[in-house]
Amino acid sequence: MGNNELKAIYKSMGISEAVYDFCDKIWEDLKPRFEKIKEISDYNQAKVLKAMQDNKVSEACLLGTTGYGYNDIGRDKLEAVYASIFHTEDALVRPQITCGTHALALALMSNLRPGDELMSPVGKPYDTLEEVIGIRPSKGSLAEYGVSYKQVDLLPDGSFDFEGIRKAISEKTKLVTIQRSKGYQTRPTLSVERIGEVIKFIKDIKPDVICMVDNCYGEFVQTIEPTDVGADMVVGSLIKNPGGGLAPIGGYIAGKKECVENAAYRLTSPGLGKEVGASLGILPQFYQGLFLAPNVTANALMGAIFAANIYEKLGFSVLPNGREERYDIIQAITFNDPDLLVSFCEGIQAAAPVDSYVTPEPWDMPGYDSQVIMAAGAFVSGSSIELSADGPLREPYSVFFQGGLTWQHVKYGIMKTLSVMYNKGLVKCTDLP
Repeated sequence: MGNNELKAIYKSMGISEAVYDFCDKIWEDLKPRFEKIKEISDYNQAKVLKAMQDNKVSEACLLGTTGYGYNDIGRDKLEAVYASIFHTEDALVRPQITCGTHALALALMSNLRPGDELMSPVGKPYDTLEEVIGIRPSKGSLAEYGVSYKQVDLLPDGSFDFEGIRKAISEKTKLVTIQRSKGYQTRPTLSVERIGEVIKFIKDIKPDVICMVDNCYGEFVQTIEPTDVGADMVVGSLIKNPGGGLAPIGGYIAGKKECVENAAYRLTSPGLGKEVGASLGILPQFYQGLFLAPNVTANALMGAIFAANIYEKLGFSVLPNGREERYDIIQAITFNDPDLLVSFCEGIQAAAPVDSYVTPEPWDMPGYDSQVIMAAGAFVSGSSIELSADGPLREPYSVFFQGGLTWQHVKYGIMKTLSVMYNKGLVKCTDLP
């Protein structure tokens, strides 16, 4: 099939020739860089496959259990596979963990006690954690249970404020939370190497402090993970990178055995811990999604780089920029205009395989302090490893784009965002270099 046939079907799907030609030129220029991403994916695919083989995953592991879930070999084996991949003593991987925020809350609430202090050396946490911590009052927050909180903001250039961190650590500091990704902030995402640097600095001051990393959106982007550089726990969601687009729910905590056990007792009950929790026929999606995750993550990463280069050439501020190394799958684009933010999300929704005919609108989402617009016509509701975009309706009106199970889909989705803006007259033909 020639380029003309592809152009023709794209045109029938709402992509003008001007938009297609502009985006296709950028894609051609990026091919050498994408080869390096595929090399990382090759390594991570081998790592996942080796973990499954070393732990002797069998057909019996896919069968699952009901009721109490005693002796669920597939569940227990999956947790051993995760521990192998992250090079940790133990892991908790459960459908009963409902989302990333739940996984983070579980890790925090199970390893902190009244009188302890939580500290963030990377500034403000993701919006939904504000109520978990008690920065914004909420029922059942850590603050209600007598856990205090400190944060040290990053310096203006995005580097760690090491002197500020030194001053913030006290006898009460029990756990340090490090958010790898940027959340709804326009700060750099942290590389695993930089995470290791701050963990070493903190451990040199207080060796017994627990260092936890919010690993959401970062799994399999590099060949190493935060637990390879000293993190005591990594926490994430299965409807992001490690679920590979197949996991319909779930979260994971991998790390030191005591930390994981504490989380298991909090998830179920003291005395029960990891021994209960039926897998309910969900294990095939968990295993196969994990197997596909390195390749899916690579596709999403290529899409983020593609989007950065397109919108950077159009004059918008993008983070990371089109040339920077990548440490998560999220691409931030700052529009300084609510109409452009909304139009971008409309384009992502219109490109979806599910609910492409609906129009996303800003709304008051639970856990957020301002209206948020979200676009995700996904096979799994809310899955942000699938093609998706979202952003709070507040200045500077930045959109946060992520996901894409296949490169072909994410390429079309980005073209569609530009087409929506183009058709509304928000971007003119003369704006396309």
